[in-house]
Amino acid sequence: MKEQVYIVEDEPDIAELIQLHLEKSGYKTRHFISGARFFEEIKKSHPNAVILDLMLEDMDGLEICKRIRSDPKNNDMAVIILTARAEEIDKIVGLELGADDYMTKPFSPKELVARVKAVLRRSLKTPETTHGIMHFANILTLDKGKFQVLVHGKPVEVTTTEFKILEILISHPGWVFSREKILDYIWGYEKAVIDRTIDVHIRHLREKLGDAGAFIKNIRGIGYKMEE
Repeated sequence: MKEQVYIVEDEPDIAELIQLHLEKSGYKTRHFISGARFFEEIKKSHPNAVILDLMLEDMDGLEICKRIRSDPKNNDMAVIILTARAEEIDKIVGLELGADDYMTKPFSPKELVARVKAVLRRSLKTPETTHGIMHFANILTLDKGKFQVLVHGKPVEVTTTEFKILEILISHPGWVFSREKILDYIWGYEKAVIDRTIDVHIRHLREKLGDAGAFIKNIRGIGYKMEE
């Protein structure tokens, strides 16, 4: 089955360009000119990824991103922001609200397709990459087969990116992983995001893990590790 990408964009020419390149790369696409129409549709169908403009007539794209991430059913839905807003603060806010990637206009359609491939590859849960259960401090459990995180035996909803960060940290307790190393593990060599992205995702992860979040230690100027 082809992976499906929804495009929320009120400029028809841009949406058509994106659809053309994605469909040539084997994806199914649907285009929505408004946030309202998009939310109506995802009640009935669930795309693998969303390419989201921020400056829509009916709704701010950041609010759309926030609403997507507020629903646990959408944790496996990749969100790529594509916008003319190029200020670093806009990028940080978008990532803090749960976007997996952030691109600015004008953009390269080929690069956009590469980024879609990268974020979708992270969310694939094949048998080769999802077997095994990892425990930490008798409090935290990561089940790769079920793609589930448990704290004190209770499930915690995390995004694909947060799961992957926790996976690499738990896999080698006490090891310090640089931001660059974590980026390589999650995005591979196609990554085109800023190091600050990791800080944003780890802050979210700590909040979700509650008291277990304290196990994620920040090593100033280097990166992060898991330690009791």
